[in-house]
Amino acid sequence: MAILSPSSSVSKEPLSFPLSIQGSNSKYLSLREQTIFGAKGKLGAFEQTQLKLYNDSNYSGLKMKASRDPSWLISEIKSDKLESPATKSDTDLFDEMKQRFLSFKKHKYIENLEHFQNLAKGQAPKFMVIACADSRVCPSNILGFQPGEAFMVRNVANMVPSYESGPSETNAALEFAVNSLKVENILVIGHSCCGGIRALMSMHDDVETSSFIGSWVVVGMNARLRTKAAASNLNFDRQCRHCEKESVNCSLGNLLTYPWIEEKVRNGELSIHGGYYDFIDCTFEKWTLDYKASNLKEESRKVAIKNKTFWC
Repeated sequence: MAILSPSSSVSKEPLSFPLSIQGSNSKYLSLREQTIFGAKGKLGAFEQTQLKLYNDSNYSGLKMKASRDPSWLISEIKSDKLESPATKSDTDLFDEMKQRFLSFKKHKYIENLEHFQNLAKGQAPKFMVIACADSRVCPSNILGFQPGEAFMVRNVANMVPSYESGPSETNAALEFAVNSLKVENILVIGHSCCGGIRALMSMHDDVETSSFIGSWVVVGMNARLRTKAAASNLNFDRQCRHCEKESVNCSLGNLLTYPWIEEKVRNGELSIHGGYYDFIDCTFEKWTLDYKASNLKEESRKVAIKNKTFWC
């Protein structure tokens, strides 16, 4: 059993998030996955997609300054979006959405009517999933969760605030999932190229901000400090990658600040897991918190892990 030390190596430059600086064009392979009920799901074809990648040199003059202007956190970062050959109207977009819904109703809902009728009476998910709001990392698509299998909350950078931080939508969801639904597993999923983590890593240690983004990502300040201490010799992009995994572990430690979570973990009624999805090469890392080996008395809440696996 060992304290998790996230890998700081990376084989490819990460793709951009809305909080990134525009650079040169490049290609990547994106995996289109078709998920259906049961074990008959098949992976679709790879397709070439044009994306813009950011360039390290563009960050050489980046300076983040706090002010009363909420835009300070992203004032020097430009949005980087996929180029589309044609812009669809709202009508076209909702027509496509309608067709997807009707397809769902025909091929999933009606064909599994008994299952959905049971769900109408109540839910009993085995998992509570905390994931990022990023549009590229939907847990249901990536991990194949079907309706009724996972209670989910998604926020910027998949962070879990500590119990002492006060009410939030994340700990409200945790309270319901653990105490009412009695889930058996909590899974916190981080991911590559996370804009929230880039915002966190771009902040100064003594920053005070009125920005909604800045006020939220400071939840992961311990992950930032640990990353700066362990990976200061790496470039900014690799530090962000390190912090993406370190932030997951900080969230695992924060979960144990909730008395009703800590009690269930101690009694073996609840397990806490971390995950990391790299959508550049479509790999997934999963690990489990080792409660007995973790040092939870210190303020830093260092966690130990076990059963680390790599899916590729």
